[in-house]
Amino acid sequence: MRDIDKRDPDKTGKDELAVDLDAYQVEAEDHPYVEDLRALPEKDAGRFLDVGIDTRESFRSGTFIQKDSSVIHSCARQEGVEIMGIGQAAARHSWLKDYLWRGFDPQADPFVARARQIPHEGYFIRTEPGVELDRPVQSCLYIAKNGFSQNVHNIVIAEPGSSMHVITGCATAPHLDSGLHVGVSEFYVKKGAKLFFTMIHDWGEQINVRPRTVVHVEEGGVFVSNYISLKAVGSLQMNPTTYLDGPDAVARFNSVLVAPRGTTLDVGSRVILNAPGCRAEIISRAITSGGTIIARGELVGRVAGIKAHLECKGLIIRDGLMHAIPELQGFKPGVEMSHEAAVGKIDQREIEYLMARGIDEEEAISTIVRGFLNVDIEGLPPGLAKKLDQIITETQKDMM
Repeated sequence: MRDIDKRDPDKTGKDELAVDLDAYQVEAEDHPYVEDLRALPEKDAGRFLDVGIDTRESFRSGTFIQKDSSVIHSCARQEGVEIMGIGQAAARHSWLKDYLWRGFDPQADPFVARARQIPHEGYFIRTEPGVELDRPVQSCLYIAKNGFSQNVHNIVIAEPGSSMHVITGCATAPHLDSGLHVGVSEFYVKKGAKLFFTMIHDWGEQINVRPRTVVHVEEGGVFVSNYISLKAVGSLQMNPTTYLDGPDAVARFNSVLVAPRGTTLDVGSRVILNAPGCRAEIISRAITSGGTIIARGELVGRVAGIKAHLECKGLIIRDGLMHAIPELQGFKPGVEMSHEAAVGKIDQREIEYLMARGIDEEEAISTIVRGFLNVDIEGLPPGLAKKLDQIITETQKDMM
């Protein structure tokens, strides 16, 4: 496999949202394994449902759930897919060492170093060559202990010609007032494979979140990332790097973000197009209702014959900060890259148009906000699409 740039995959450099790692505990009690998710405590099950996890598992090809540092449920329900904790996977597959930590230099980022020095499991998900899963795989990383630093390492491999959708829901117990999540993730999309990855986050008002992600896509492979964060969180900083290394490889990133008062979101995507025929698209919709959003996007075209587009639209509902940072880098004649960024308020003419049709002002604003957030997210199963629609409805009501 191709060596990659290990300077800093998330390109964060110095962490502007400083976190005192020593302020968090790294030990947690062992939680018992749960064979049947219907036996979960009601308070936990409710939080899982809030982030798109189907506790009945009837419409899933498999499930992975981790509570603090314990894998409490892991199973595959369809042939051709493996789902287990990263520790179990490393013990079972000697070849996995060729994938682990390839994309990261722990010295470049204190959070990556944290996950390597003090590991707390994480998931391993892999499809076999040519297998097309007809239902999504689901995973949940859950923090129940107050003041805990959950440090996980995840590996997802879509083997040649396979197709899979992974739904990841991340959340915390309702009583938490302090916590840190560090998630190091490596994705490998092989030749002709398709991987859809949907993340729904609902961490809590005092939780700091630091995902670090690298994605490799080979010839003809497709990687689609959908990221949804609509509820309050202390701070979140992520900027995954994707390498399109084979001809006609494709990457698409969709993000829907809301920052209430007290929330800071520094969210971006970085795609490096290294082969002819590669395509990339980064689409972001962001609303600040009093919080801070830094919306980043970077496209790097290294060869002729690539096409890429970046679109970032931000809406300011209440005083906050919306900072859009689109970047394009082209190195060869024949690259086609474009970007569009816009930050503003709700157009008064749109409000008046709706009010002229019998809708009061508050409902008109609510309708506009809802339409702005309702991005057409590719690949969502009907059940999750309905759940997301419900979350958006609740969110726009809260903002109003």
